[in-house]
Amino acid sequence: MAAEPTATQPATEPQPAQPIAVIAGASGFVGPAIADAFRDDGYDVRFIGRSAAVTWDDPAAIAQLIDGSVIVVNLAGKSVNCRYTVANRTEILRSRVETTRALRKAIAAASAPPAIWMNASTATIYRHSTDRPNSDDNGELGKGFSVDVARNWENEFFEGDLPHTRRVALRMAIVLGDGPATNLLLRLARIGLGGPQIDGWWFGHNRYRGIGPTPTGSGRAEGHKTGGRQKFSWIHLDDVVRAIRFVRDTDTIAGPVNLASPNPSDNRTLMGILRTAVGAPFGLPAWRWMLEPAMWVLRTEPELILKSRWVIPGTLTEAGFTFEYPDLADAIADVAGSDSRA
Repeated sequence: MAAEPTATQPATEPQPAQPIAVIAGASGFVGPAIADAFRDDGYDVRFIGRSAAVTWDDPAAIAQLIDGSVIVVNLAGKSVNCRYTVANRTEILRSRVETTRALRKAIAAASAPPAIWMNASTATIYRHSTDRPNSDDNGELGKGFSVDVARNWENEFFEGDLPHTRRVALRMAIVLGDGPATNLLLRLARIGLGGPQIDGWWFGHNRYRGIGPTPTGSGRAEGHKTGGRQKFSWIHLDDVVRAIRFVRDTDTIAGPVNLASPNPSDNRTLMGILRTAVGAPFGLPAWRWMLEPAMWVLRTEPELILKSRWVIPGTLTEAGFTFEYPDLADAIADVAGSDSRA
């Protein structure tokens, strides 16, 4: 029998339970940073993933985990850093659409659904743009495989009615941090290959053809004479985390949101900053006829560096968000561990 509290031993008040945050697909380098930030904010962070306690092949466990959570962040999807073979193309689309559908069904069925659901998307949804930037309120969607993946992904995310859950699609630009894209670029600069990547003619292929129920595009890869001036939209990992916290805490933000620095650069400028950051005295340029076989060896796609992504964060800046790393040189200096302005 429990002892009665005495005058010198006051009864303790029951402690409120921690709010539950569910992060799906946190195996990359972005997910752990978000999880750490949410823990610092007092959340009980739980996971869904291939190797997590709750896996994608257990819809009942997903539903139980979602019910009663206050926020869901979904980052699940096969990496696009691969060759666009038939199998990889299919899995890139499937892994995004089906995981998003599983979460949507769980939220729709929940008796206590989360107040907000943020789903990863990509700034690649916009067209190859060299004439004007794309904001989240007036951007022009592109065509072809990568755009179709993003479009079908967002269509699944916004499908149906979730009256108690605010939905935000995070259209992320290239994230600078200790991830594969940044590390590859830094490695190229260190070994003397840090010049611009220049688009141009190459033999026709159809790896970038559209996909999904309503595929778009001509079915052929298109070359663009950008001279290495294709736009490079980016965001520092720390600002990704800060933006997600900001969106979480700003009830008026909903729909697609561009996660990108307000100061996009271009490929030539990017590679010059990378050379400075690593102390490389020169960097050889790479034309498309050089990139195609090199990317085949690396088992990835030239599109990842040749497409002109010109994206600006309209919704975030209008809502009052400020970037810790608005300038590319500062962001590269931080991730490279050196001062690129020196």
